[in-house]
Amino acid sequence: MSLYEDKLFPVLLDWATRPVYRDRARIVGQAHGRVLELGVGTGSNFAFYGDSATEIHGIEPVEAMLEMAREAADQCSHPDRFVLRTGDAQQLPYPDHHFDTVVACLVFCTIPDPTQAAAEAFRVLKPGGTLLALEHVLSDRRWVQRLQKGMNPAWKHLACGCQLTRDTASIFREAGFRLHKASHRRHPKLPAFAGELLDGALLRP
Repeated sequence: MSLYEDKLFPVLLDWATRPVYRDRARIVGQAHGRVLELGVGTGSNFAFYGDSATEIHGIEPVEAMLEMAREAADQCSHPDRFVLRTGDAQQLPYPDHHFDTVVACLVFCTIPDPTQAAAEAFRVLKPGGTLLALEHVLSDRRWVQRLQKGMNPAWKHLACGCQLTRDTASIFREAGFRLHKASHRRHPKLPAFAGELLDGALLRP
């Protein structure tokens, strides 16, 4: 990894996601039981977990970010709840039906094969389990779609693999999830090209 990816980008990412601070807190605060967070980054979501999340596993492919996440976990109440490891959402190192909740917060935009990652999330969730998602997605407005598609080639390099053109709701549905309380909405504090969100709870039947 480069100095930009290891040191500068994590700081920029935490700054850029400040407008969705309350949204992240609301989503992550719903996690319960044994939880898996995909792509924990620097651990910026850890403080949002409530007492109902009794065991919190987190994976992150970038070791430099994972070190920051370990430091963040140590600052949380009940740090012994956190089990963090290097891992790939496309090939999760957990058995079937292992988790009550999976958290996906601004991560599916960067996974190289999101279809495989969604299938893995479905596999490790217990029947009746919940996928909590906050993901920026392809807009349903044509002028925003054109903007996203035009920006995407440069954006994915600047943002370390982030894609602006993912139809993540369809990816989750194809994996077997039901959208349940999840919906597509526009965030008023984000720029149009990154402000279309899939937000809420999806169920594994």
